[in-house]
Amino acid sequence: MTWTSLNAWVAMPEIFLLLATCAVLLLDLFVSDAKRHITYVLTLLVLAVTALLVVNSMYPVPQLAFNGLFISDPIAQLAKLGMVLGVALVLIYGRDYAIVRGLFRGELFTLTLFALAGMMIMASSVNFLTLYMGLELLSLSLYALVALQRDSIASTEAAMKYFILGALASGMLLYGMSMIYGATASLDVFVMAHKIASGEANRMLAAFGLVFLVTGIAFKLGAVPFHMWVPDVYEGAPTLITQLIGSAPKLAAFAFVIRLLAQGMEGYAFDWRGMLIVLSVLSMAIGNLTAIAQTSMKRMMAYSTISHMGFLLLGILVASPIGYSASFFYAMVYMLTAAAGFGMVMLLSREGFEADKIDDFKGLATRSPWFACMMMFVMFSMAGIPVFIGFFAKLSVLQAVVNLGYVWLAVLAVIFSLIGAFYYLRIVKIMYFDEATDTAPIVAGLDTKLVLSVNCLLLLVLGLMPDRLMAVLSQAVTSSLVPM
Repeated sequence: MTWTSLNAWVAMPEIFLLLATCAVLLLDLFVSDAKRHITYVLTLLVLAVTALLVVNSMYPVPQLAFNGLFISDPIAQLAKLGMVLGVALVLIYGRDYAIVRGLFRGELFTLTLFALAGMMIMASSVNFLTLYMGLELLSLSLYALVALQRDSIASTEAAMKYFILGALASGMLLYGMSMIYGATASLDVFVMAHKIASGEANRMLAAFGLVFLVTGIAFKLGAVPFHMWVPDVYEGAPTLITQLIGSAPKLAAFAFVIRLLAQGMEGYAFDWRGMLIVLSVLSMAIGNLTAIAQTSMKRMMAYSTISHMGFLLLGILVASPIGYSASFFYAMVYMLTAAAGFGMVMLLSREGFEADKIDDFKGLATRSPWFACMMMFVMFSMAGIPVFIGFFAKLSVLQAVVNLGYVWLAVLAVIFSLIGAFYYLRIVKIMYFDEATDTAPIVAGLDTKLVLSVNCLLLLVLGLMPDRLMAVLSQAVTSSLVPM
């Protein structure tokens, strides 16, 4: 490895983030509980500088670093900006929630930053080693964050389930990677793609590896039938950690799938397309149908996430830049929508009370007409109601599937979306037409209310001009998916 092939400045955002996280970790040792806001402000400052470095490193063509282990391309850069925004929203929405529950500690901030570092490494990895390293850095940080509320039995149980099933998924993924390495004699995504295209790979061994690879990916996405951890972890974890799990990592998962399937295993697209069709249909069906029966807001959102991951996979299985762009658009929109949804749950929570039941939203329109309207925007966007951005995210995926010739699959997706609209509109109904069971005033910082309002309004504003965001993401996908 030479200094030229090292090219470390390409990874400057990740290098800065890791060094800054270590600095925050050390500085927090000298900060008392009464002055913990210093660590909070420093963490937001680290996120702001990381975002600036990502913007500053936006190259028009992909740049390789660390002798081909790491890449900076438009997909990675835009995904990283979305991840930084998602993590910032978690900290802003969850500040008051964490203070009341004794979670406003240095561990929350440093583990969140380490999780972000894992996501960013996943987005830029083009080698099985770095892909797995980024995935495990993210996963281990999330396991610890779920168990952060040590005196909570529900959180501890959720963390154990998450850890055990996550370890199983990681083992399957690693086994699949090892078989593909045996089939192609390379850990490099681009070398692997070249050998598969030229017929040099052992097809039978690669096919077996592909099965384990897709299984591991499905576990991490929470797709059916590998979804069993999602509702329990969403319900048992503190809500701000649930927001973290359910928002920014979806962008990292999208980038992870693009690196493995779209760039590495493109030659076997026909094989993995069939598997993704099954995962997608099952996820949309079971996710939407099971969500109807839920009384817990967080469990409903968990099954909603499962159904949305089915939609995300619809774009991936198209196996073309149009499909990948639609999925990228969907992942970005879902990150913003899920962050707003969990932000509303934390806004209604207070000391000794978790607003995690659907009935807790009863009569919200009489308590706070403004935030009832904001929650309505979130539900409409998730349901795919025009003119909200969620509608255009679903439409772009459906158009890509129809263009592939899978009209029946698009029809199934529309049917399951209509089923899903029921439980989203039920939230709107109970906010506006049911009597309030909780009349306590909504108490939150001005910054939290302001950012949450902007987040919710953005779902409408972006829906009025969806082509702007879609054009940027499509250009990023087209520029990134070039042969290396």
